[in-house]
Amino acid sequence: MTNLLLNIDASTIDWSRAQFALTAIYHWLFVPLTLGLAVIMGIMETCYYRTKDKFWKDTAIFWQRLFGINFAMGVATGIILEFEFGTNWSNYSWFVGDIFGAPLAVEGIVAFFMESTFVAVMYFGWNKVSQGFHLASTWLTGLGATISAWWILVANAWMQYPVGCEFNPDTMRNEMVSFAEVALSPFAVSKFCHTVTSAWIIGGVFCVGVCCWYLMKKRHTKMALESMKIGAGVGLVAAVLAAATGHKSAQDVAAVQPMKLAAMEALYDGGTAQGLKVIEGIEVPYALSFMATNDFNGYVPGINDLLNGYTRPDGSSEPSVDEKMERGKTAIAALTAYRKAKAEGANEEVISSELSVLKENMKYFGYGYIQDKSQVVPPIAVNFWAFRVMVGLGCLFIAFFAVVLAGAYGWPKKLWEKRQITALPAWHYWVAIALIPLGYIASESGWLVAEFGRQPWTIQDMLPTWVAVSDLHASSVAITFFLFLILFTTMLAVEINILLKQIKKGPEL
Repeated sequence: MTNLLLNIDASTIDWSRAQFALTAIYHWLFVPLTLGLAVIMGIMETCYYRTKDKFWKDTAIFWQRLFGINFAMGVATGIILEFEFGTNWSNYSWFVGDIFGAPLAVEGIVAFFMESTFVAVMYFGWNKVSQGFHLASTWLTGLGATISAWWILVANAWMQYPVGCEFNPDTMRNEMVSFAEVALSPFAVSKFCHTVTSAWIIGGVFCVGVCCWYLMKKRHTKMALESMKIGAGVGLVAAVLAAATGHKSAQDVAAVQPMKLAAMEALYDGGTAQGLKVIEGIEVPYALSFMATNDFNGYVPGINDLLNGYTRPDGSSEPSVDEKMERGKTAIAALTAYRKAKAEGANEEVISSELSVLKENMKYFGYGYIQDKSQVVPPIAVNFWAFRVMVGLGCLFIAFFAVVLAGAYGWPKKLWEKRQITALPAWHYWVAIALIPLGYIASESGWLVAEFGRQPWTIQDMLPTWVAVSDLHASSVAITFFLFLILFTTMLAVEINILLKQIKKGPEL
């Protein structure tokens, strides 16, 4: 860790990043639908519990069946993702495994076992347990999946904003000093709320799209209309909440990852009263300052400000990247000297002096591995456009769900009376179906911003990617990359095929 000249092939780093990104992207194709359908099927079974109407039981069973197909695929990709921390990112796992491993262990022990227990009751307990216990099992299955997401997002948020830890120079590891700080980090809370509400949007879009297919085919129209009301209702609430939690997330990013925010806006020279770009050349006045600081005249630093150092309106200053690099190298040198002094039995004064220098500069430890300040600038084009895709589609979904709900509840009434439920032109239904993949595109775009935006850091300001990677042959990682690509693509194709067959079959009403 203390050697600046790490002899790891650059292609190994690239292939390791590509493999992890591939696994994460495929995994996230399954997770949001699991979280979204969990809420929808829970509401449907609640309707059955309250009304005792068999229609709602059959409807709930249908959506639970789709949930189960997707749930199984998500588990398989998630397990592989966690193993990659040890195989491809062993330096990272060694350096911060005591911290990063804790939320993942909780997720595996508590949340995953909770899901697996109650999902069995949900599927096989309809005639074996009471209606109340079965309803509780359905909601607890969804709650277990949500808790699982919580701990995974806590781990990811810690990489973006490392808190509750101290570096131990004797073990060469970061060690947790406060589990509460890690688990309840404001960054983690914001990330969880925004991510889960975005998953509910996908559940709503999927539900409405499937219902529109039935309406277009003039099949199961009652089930389709009632399910569509629930799906659109969940989707609209989720879309509004996602906008609100997204605003809070942007403030967190502005506070602890200002370079990410600057890349999202392609903002090179910052200042006060900054406008938010719609596209290049078109902007909403003052909106960026408000988004970042809750103040229309708030100060937002740009890329050049962050590279060269700047002074805030309150008089405080931020050092340049060059200064941070020097202080990072000082920290690494002090760590080397400290360990050498202890090994040689030097007197306490020398050891304490080196330790004091290390602690003073530890904040910039990761910058000691940066060779050129341009390395700390993330890919601007990816962040800029991914952010706009996410926000633009989010606004589209708010309007979409509002229109669907208005129509489903009788406006315009003449088009939605029971005998005319299929009277709408087919293109209305095709629009709803086409929005299903757009929901995934919006969600994946959000993750592109989150992960590309913190490059080159595996852990923000602490550990660059090229220090975190395992010392493997690039060819080995490349081979497994293509094996995973084939495996995950096959799994996705199988899931889509099974889902389509189940949707075509329809509910057993």
